[in-house]
Amino acid sequence: MDWFAEWFNTPYYHILYKNRDDSEAQEFITNLVKYLSIPAESKILDLACGKGRHSIFLNRLGYDVTGVDLASQSIESAKKYENERLKFFVGDMRKVNFPHEFDAVFNLFTSFGYFNEEEDNLNVYRAVSEQLKKNGIFVMDFMNAFLTEHNLVEKEDKEAGGILFHLHRRIEEGFIIKDINFNDKGKSFHYQERVRSLKPDYFEQLGNKVGFFLKNVFGDYQLNEFNEKHSPRLILIFEK
Repeated sequence: MDWFAEWFNTPYYHILYKNRDDSEAQEFITNLVKYLSIPAESKILDLACGKGRHSIFLNRLGYDVTGVDLASQSIESAKKYENERLKFFVGDMRKVNFPHEFDAVFNLFTSFGYFNEEEDNLNVYRAVSEQLKKNGIFVMDFMNAFLTEHNLVEKEDKEAGGILFHLHRRIEEGFIIKDINFNDKGKSFHYQERVRSLKPDYFEQLGNKVGFFLKNVFGDYQLNEFNEKHSPRLILIFEK
């Protein structure tokens, strides 16, 4: 099983990352839809939506939102918030599930770069293109790999939910790897995260292959200019 299919579908993933800042996520979404001037009747696909925190807020802003994620446990949790204009489905981002249906597709919070095969990355972009309407917008929110590599913390212990997680990070064959070790209820567990260290040019090349035009690149959730030495994020805005 791929690491992401296993790890994201465990309760421990959500325990480890339970303190993610929802207010920061909401600020980003607010800034993003204002910049993009997305009309209220627009349909948005939240690709790799997790438990739906971005989807739910987008829906509260008045949008018709579909959330898709590979982790069935996350989708089961997200479905509690469904309504007529907010739906969640289990699905693979590499496949087309809703042809030519969306005005915008969002892939947020480094929900990309997991695959070993280069073709899989391109398949994501192909699937996004096929699900977008003409002149649709694709937003890719990724880590700033330059900064992540420079500031890599090799070892860290983190307590969450009464569990002490031992985190070990390294860079290997183009991937930023995090090994996660912990004990719970008398058992030892090990999981791993593997995210490719991808730079802006790589994303632009993928976009070019499927007919996307790169409109802008931002470096944080306030949509300031991207700077590889200082920006915490890499946010790319494509148009079909």
